[in-house]
Amino acid sequence: MRSITILTAAFVAIASAAPTFPTLDTNDNPLSALDNLSGYFNLIASKVEVAKGLSTAPVCDLSKAHMPTGIDGLPPPDKGLTVRHVAVGRGTQNYTCDPNNADAAPKAVGAVATLFNASCIAALYPDVLSRIPSMAVQFKLDEAERLGPTAMPKSGVHYFDGSTPFFNLDTPALAIGQVPCAKNSSANAPSAAAVGQTGEKAVTWLRLTAMDGTTGGIKDVYRVDTAGGSPPANCKDMPARFEVQYSAVYWFWQGTNSR
Repeated sequence: MRSITILTAAFVAIASAAPTFPTLDTNDNPLSALDNLSGYFNLIASKVEVAKGLSTAPVCDLSKAHMPTGIDGLPPPDKGLTVRHVAVGRGTQNYTCDPNNADAAPKAVGAVATLFNASCIAALYPDVLSRIPSMAVQFKLDEAERLGPTAMPKSGVHYFDGSTPFFNLDTPALAIGQVPCAKNSSANAPSAAAVGQTGEKAVTWLRLTAMDGTTGGIKDVYRVDTAGGSPPANCKDMPARFEVQYSAVYWFWQGTNSR
């Protein structure tokens, strides 16, 4: 059945389909890694069982996708905006430290991430979507551009152009737009948010607003369902520059309203 095919292709790629997969990193925090992975794969298994009993395949309708709401400090999208794209980002949050001041807090200097298309997952399986970052952050980045063991296609990249967060969502398969952003607001991740490979807390949830130069009609970008990415409390024993592994779900909202 097509619904089962969607699940297996989107979430658990078959080894014979691609020779290279990211490897799992459980050396530093094995119990947390295995807990997050077992929760993810058990949920996938339950979805497959349900799909076996469906008489028709589910329809990927992005208007049915609902972003997490009710987070203190994170206002909702403006009225009239609609979801254009949902992606899972996997990369690093980047920091600097003053080598002469061990008590200083690390300074955030941007991020780099690959974005993977999760729009249909958001529309059809929101509970699975929220678990993907906690799974993805457990897999190493130093191999093929794959999101853990999934077959989710790449839909763009995220990086900083100087101090400006930038999203490039134009790929050969899908042209959505390019979005330079400014931070609008932030909120602490929920207390139960997944930690990173070495126990790092989840970075904040964000609302970013599109700036001049944006293409594709994107107005807002939200970063939610974060896993890992936070720096240590101070610079003790840290190098001048360092990276912290993270993953998150990004929601891109479009509209014709002007600000």
